Amino acid sequence: MLTKHRPAIAPRDRLLVVRLSAMGDIIHGMPAIAALRRAKPDLQIGWLVEERWAELLCSRDSERLAARSERKPLADWVHVAKFSSWRRALLSDETWCEIRSCRREVRARKYEVALDLQGAIRSALAARSTGAGIRIGSSQPREGPARMFYTHAIDVRGAHVIEHALSLASVFAGQSLEYVQPPFPVDPATEAWADHQSEMYGGKPVAILNPGAGWGAKCWPAQSFGAVACALVERGMAVLVNHGPGEEALAEAVRDSSGGVAVPLKCSVGELIALTRRARLFIGGDTGPMHLAAALRVPVVALFGPTRPERNGPFGTPNVVLRSPESVYNTTHTDRRDEGLVSIQPQAVMEAVDQLLGEKHG
Repeated sequence: MLTKHRPAIAPRDRLLVVRLSAMGDIIHGMPAIAALRRAKPDLQIGWLVEERWAELLCSRDSERLAARSERKPLADWVHVAKFSSWRRALLSDETWCEIRSCRREVRARKYEVALDLQGAIRSALAARSTGAGIRIGSSQPREGPARMFYTHAIDVRGAHVIEHALSLASVFAGQSLEYVQPPFPVDPATEAWADHQSEMYGGKPVAILNPGAGWGAKCWPAQSFGAVACALVERGMAVLVNHGPGEEALAEAVRDSSGGVAVPLKCSVGELIALTRRARLFIGGDTGPMHLAAALRVPVVALFGPTRPERNGPFGTPNVVLRSPESVYNTTHTDRRDEGLVSIQPQAVMEAVDQLLGEKHG
């Protein structure tokens, strides 16, 4: 029978976290697992994640099932799924071979509890397929039918999604868990690459701008980012423009509107982690790289439009959130521009920068 509050769960030794995607959502779940590890240091923890985001947890594929180390500091085992590609080729023999292989790998660890931090039908089904006798999830998951696959459906607490994850992990811990800064993988080769990138700017503090987002309505104009880049350079900072696959034209537009002072840089997930560690400032919208910066305690100026900062805003780091009263809450993934977000002026962003860092940055 489902229970909606905080049932006692007898101590268990092995827990599987199911949070498949996306970047920011995975990062939102990591503080809860870091808190759980602190509360129960002998607990063995696995994590089922989409292949694209595995570097958030493990810097090298060869380390996924090896002993925990600086290259894989949070989870004992990282299990990689390919749900995105599987869905596109569901009738393929190769797809079903990969699904069976992933299922065997997970089941071999004999997890007793599965903690679904995603709240989607596919994540709830994945949790059930592990063979775990106890399956914990939210009583109000993102996709309602997911609730049917939980043995323990919990009323989450707090406004922010990080607090929701802490609520779910607290049920397993048997105690109230507080935010713990999550550890990210450290790979010596990637760290050396990031050191080299930093040295190229002559010791100047680095600001990372991130003009992209999951959908168009969350994007602040490239021209506005360009104006901010110019102002940051005048204050003695080096400006990098992070962009993901398919965002090359957007990054180039920021560079062009800055007169070339903003430098586009396309990184792997691991490289972005290492580079963000060295940043003095991050400016961007509600997107994975912003949540990464917050988790690494880099000061953040966050530009919000259709989503709610009280739910998805930067957490655990000095920050200023800018959101216009004209913005309307909307999670339909529309590319139609948010007029409130567009109306935020570069001057307001620079005032936020000065509030965070002071007027002298060089």
